[in-house]
Amino acid sequence: MNAPLIEFQDVTKSFGTKTVLDRVNLQINAGEVTTIIGLSGSGKSVLLKHIIGLLKPDSGRILFQGQPLEEITTGERKTGLARISYMFQDNALFDSLSVYDNIALPLRETTNLSRSEISRRVRARVEQMELADAVNKYPSELSGGMQKRAALARALVTDPRIVLFDEPTSGQDPIRKNAILGMIAQYQRQIGFTAILVSHEIPDVYFISNRILALYDRSVVFQGTPAELEDFDHPFLDDIIRSLEELRRELTDPYARSRFAMAHRELEKRRTGQDARGLPGENQHG
Repeated sequence: MNAPLIEFQDVTKSFGTKTVLDRVNLQINAGEVTTIIGLSGSGKSVLLKHIIGLLKPDSGRILFQGQPLEEITTGERKTGLARISYMFQDNALFDSLSVYDNIALPLRETTNLSRSEISRRVRARVEQMELADAVNKYPSELSGGMQKRAALARALVTDPRIVLFDEPTSGQDPIRKNAILGMIAQYQRQIGFTAILVSHEIPDVYFISNRILALYDRSVVFQGTPAELEDFDHPFLDDIIRSLEELRRELTDPYARSRFAMAHRELEKRRTGQDARGLPGENQHG
């Protein structure tokens, strides 16, 4: 059996007297969409910074393909681990640069590629993201959806092995959330990169994720498929149910409400110990 792409072994991280990660163990497999869920302030961003390498654990180990990070040489980092890209929550596009220049920036800053090769790679991502009509525009001239596509094109232009998404749907309405998640799923299948999402948007992320990691009380308390999460018996379920109830109030489309209710009926049943026949309002039309 192949080693996980990324593995945390008893990783602990504290800031002063506050412990944010406490003996965290997790595995992320290559070629999958893995989503790390947890409420705001649960340590998701700190965990993500350990994956990127911006933070080092106080204790424990992080392995990349079975090899401790501290043992990986500079050359190996450049060819393997360095091929990590990051899509920021707010897109982080530079307002003073055109879409073309925003996408080209990582290649200009981190490679010695010729101008013609940079242009070729940028144009390929532009075509893939259907941004051909926007290459000379500035971020302020784009719709929110096009900005997301431009940010994803920039994240993918270096042909990364791993792409990290920090709260990609935060603050979006339900329709735009679905569009963003659909875009991530589509290009992950086409290109084959390993996607790691950090999110508190439950259950939106379930529908594109191969695996879910639940971060709760400073530790990862669940690792498995979205279906397996339904049988997870833990206080974290209460947080999930509260999030589901908040999302349910946002849904207006009858099909979305019905699909939502069916997918999470067992969670409500487990919490209440009763025969849940569906969340309130599942048959309403608005």
